[in-house]
Amino acid sequence: MPRSTAHRLLDVWIWVLVFGGLLTLVLGLSMERLDALWGWLIVAAGACAAVLGFVLWIVRSRRPDNVGH
Repeated sequence: MPRSTAHRLLDVWIWVLVFGGLLTLVLGLSMERLDALWGWLIVAAGACAAVLGFVLWIVRSRRPDNVGH
């Protein structure tokens, strides 16, 4: 059964937020040595993005595959 465009878009956002957030978090941790304030702000932004991605992952897992069909 083909998946809807909204379903595919949600999948893309999940992966972008999870992996982008984790990458940003690691970048912030390495930046923290140079400038503590900016480093922790970047860590916080990355952590928020990753958590949002994981929440969307849970929402996606609870959605039926045939929404809108």
